[in-house]
Amino acid sequence: MEPTLIEIETLARGAGAILKDGYNKEHQVTYKGVIDLVTEVDHASEDFLLAEINRRWPGSHIMAEESGIINGLGDHIWYVDPLDGTVNYAHHLPIFSVSIGYAQAGIMKFGVVYEPLRDEMFSAERGQGAQLNGRAIHASNTTELQKSLLVTGFPYDAWNTQYDNFGNFVRFGKLTQGVRRFGSAALDACYVAAGRFDGFWELSLKPWDVAAGGLIAEEAGAIVTNVNGGKDYLSPPQSIVAAAPGIHAKILEGLQAIED
Repeated sequence: MEPTLIEIETLARGAGAILKDGYNKEHQVTYKGVIDLVTEVDHASEDFLLAEINRRWPGSHIMAEESGIINGLGDHIWYVDPLDGTVNYAHHLPIFSVSIGYAQAGIMKFGVVYEPLRDEMFSAERGQGAQLNGRAIHASNTTELQKSLLVTGFPYDAWNTQYDNFGNFVRFGKLTQGVRRFGSAALDACYVAAGRFDGFWELSLKPWDVAAGGLIAEEAGAIVTNVNGGKDYLSPPQSIVAAAPGIHAKILEGLQAIED
């Protein structure tokens, strides 16, 4: 039995309550990498989500940020990021979210991203459009890079990879009204869906970062691909470009210019 969008929204609200309750408290911080950190709240949120998923939909296949891949039965798969924006959260910056995506037979069906401090619930069901707190949202109608506002992110190993993204950041910073870095890829994609940003790109991600946000952006009318223009932005080597239809190709061209 597959979930409903409302049920997934309920899961996100439950996890969001955990994040909100722990916000502005002192945290137990450990490190998965030099700058890739995790808090006890990440684990508490994920423990809640996995327990609820396994209780309601036993045998689920789950890809979760902290627990990794949990093999299940059938062709149902969940993409769970219990706290997207952990570095922000640990530094008491109010930009973070819960992200939950659900796919069947390799096709994303539901996406939910919840920002608990602002009580903003972004959601989408494939073929049914995207919503913010129950109201329809749409990507912007921007057609000029010079009039656009973009957002991006950087990999945790930026000092040790050719795909550090800094060249792209500088290039688009000169071609647009500006480029922001929020620190939550899920929210970046949702803000494109809501028309707050005109485009979002990132070169190095994990599936749980953008599975939900990518679907929400698609359903809001944005074009969502990998940096090569392919439709698969969840398989490695993973990358994403989510943008208003009028500038998506122009962002791809700009990224290609950097790679060349």
